[in-house]
Formats: sequence, C-alpha cells, structure tokens
Amino acid sequence: MVKAQVDLYDTTLRDGAQSEGISFSVVDKLNIVRKLDELGIHYIEGGYPSSNPKDSEFYEKVKGLTLKNSVVAAFGSTRRPKSKTETDINIMPLVNSGARVVTIVGKSWAQPGYQPPFKLVDFMVVVERRRKTVS
Repeated sequence: MVKAQVDLYDTTLRDGAQSEGISFSVVDKLNIVRKLDELGIHYIEGGYPSSNPKDSEFYEKVKGLTLKNSVVAAFGSTRRPKSKTETDINIMPLVNSGARVVTIVGKSWAQPGYQPPFKLVDFMVVVERRRKTVS
C-alpha cells in the first residue's frame, strides 16, 4: 500500500503579517523561516517580492539560508490584462525572486466573452527562459 503524503504550506509571512499590529522585520521573517523549517513545514510562503522594500530584501537574504525541510515560495498575482508575460510588473518580481516555487492567485469574472488575463503556460515559459539565462 502506498502511503499518501500531505505537504504543509505555511502563509504566516504573508497572511500573518496582515493582522492588526503585526509588522515583521526582515530579521523576524528569516527567524520565522528557520523555525518553520525546524518544524518540518514543506512550503513557506514569503509574500509578494516587490510589494515593499522589506519583502525584496527578504528574498535576497533568504537565499543565504540552508533549509533542511522547507522551500520558500513567492506569492503574486496573474499578469495584467493586455500585458506581455515576459515584461509584466506582476510576474517579473516572481521570476526574479529566486524562489523555487511560485504561488499565483488568479481572479476571474463570469462575463460573456471574458478571456483570462493569464495562462500558466506563459508563466512557465518565462520561468524556463529565466532559468536558462541564470544557469
């Protein structure tokens, strides 16, 4: 019998930071990442890489951590309508964050003739191109 594995995805650094009176410093965030890694959390959502200078700094510094159990994920949204994925201001910070995992939230509306502004294939192409230029 094959055992099923449940992967844990923690959103403390983004959702938890939205609580009233909470403002994590970069050092706080890095310490939380270390503790979540010690707890065995599989994925740690670090927030949106370009939402503010603190999050940009976090993504630069988290690359220096040696994690045993966790992977840090970048969080963001789909590309803007009429924007090219390769240059979109929502997508490029995710690609450039260095995160191995990206979580994308998409919104849609049920309107006649509506076309979603984002295709997963577009994002995958950008990530693959980026990976080849970094390697």
